[in-house]
Amino acid sequence: MDPEIFKAYDVRGKVGEQLNDDVVMRIGRAFADWLPTEGPVAVGHDMRPDSTQLAAAFADGLAKQGRNVYDIGLITSDMVYFAVGKWELAGGATVTASHNPGGYNGIKLYRDQVIAVGLDFGLDEIRDEATKNQFSTAEKPGGITEREIIDSWVEHCLKFAPNLKPFNVAIDNGNGAAGVVLPHILPKLPIKAEVLYMEPDGTFPNHGANPSDTKNLQDLIAKIREDKLDFGIAFDGDGDRAVFIDDLGRPVSGSDALTIGAKYFLDKQPGGIIVHEVRTSRATRELIHQWGGTTIRTKAGRTNIGPVMREHGALFGGETTGHMFFRDNYYVDSGLITVLVIMQAISDDGRRLSEIVDAYHLYPMIPETNFEVAADEKEAILERIKQEFSDGQIDELDGITVDYPDGWINVRPSNTEPLLRLNAEAINQVRLDELVTKVKSIIEN
Repeated sequence: MDPEIFKAYDVRGKVGEQLNDDVVMRIGRAFADWLPTEGPVAVGHDMRPDSTQLAAAFADGLAKQGRNVYDIGLITSDMVYFAVGKWELAGGATVTASHNPGGYNGIKLYRDQVIAVGLDFGLDEIRDEATKNQFSTAEKPGGITEREIIDSWVEHCLKFAPNLKPFNVAIDNGNGAAGVVLPHILPKLPIKAEVLYMEPDGTFPNHGANPSDTKNLQDLIAKIREDKLDFGIAFDGDGDRAVFIDDLGRPVSGSDALTIGAKYFLDKQPGGIIVHEVRTSRATRELIHQWGGTTIRTKAGRTNIGPVMREHGALFGGETTGHMFFRDNYYVDSGLITVLVIMQAISDDGRRLSEIVDAYHLYPMIPETNFEVAADEKEAILERIKQEFSDGQIDELDGITVDYPDGWINVRPSNTEPLLRLNAEAINQVRLDELVTKVKSIIEN
């Protein structure tokens, strides 16, 4: 078993080369033994050609250790999270590689109370036990039962958008797993939606499944402009993340989406807590405070937001990649609920999405920029950045963040690749260019 498949937030690797039935079954057995509570486990999968078979192998591993399994079939990842919460299960797993290209697959794991399992939250122990492969088979194997979740999921999601206005939109499903649930919920909404690439197809015949990459949004942008639509929506491969395109054809950043969602929830519950991560725009934080909210800052990463929200009873949280988390959805993320909440926020506001974004996007900000560096050079480069930016306020919550009154930078090492990731924002373009140029010179020299 290649230990490299155990990433910071999930399991992920090349099918055949790193992931096969035996490897996945062993991970299922280790997960079954590791889970801290007794009870059944939900297992679902995305639309990749090998996901059904790998999900069956994972379920078999659970059953060998005496766990009963609820097989919920082809679903979006957030539907597994919902199943764990609604049915009060011991855990759940989705066989998916999210937005990775075809040929990859993986597993997202959750324990009881819908708590994400990452390397800092138990995945390291699961890795070690799966690698040892020294299991004691249960005297009585668990059973595997098919269960349906779509109707309950749709009913749950609709509660987040009780009073939508009619919209004309386009939705790019990207042949992802959201194509399973969209036909069930769209007829219940007062919108006219044209869906591109609805059919789930894990070979991704039209474009990649990562809506954070603008090259995957070009068909959607063209549709919005051609038909003069109110906005567009793009889902990622496993449907737990969604990106909006405004009526001018501009992608809405994760920070701006977080701002829109925060305003919506703070209007409903003044003084509430919003959780954000280190890459979030200063404008988002300032506006939340202006609206009477409290902000809590965390490390970047899907498995970091939910636990902090749960600890503080936060209303809402998110990260700049588009993962949005909701108190009333067991403190976990959902692409579909993100879509409904932002549509409800636009309905309540009354302005066009482009006008809302322009009102909230106060400062120029670069998209996350990656620099390839040798793994053994990362720490030395981060130390040089600390020295060269010593006149700013420095913290090391996640990589190096340097704060100035007129701008900030964050440089984080990738958990899985030989990369340093740069984010930066400033009060004007001249200052932003100055900060970015200085960081680049340190990293590249």
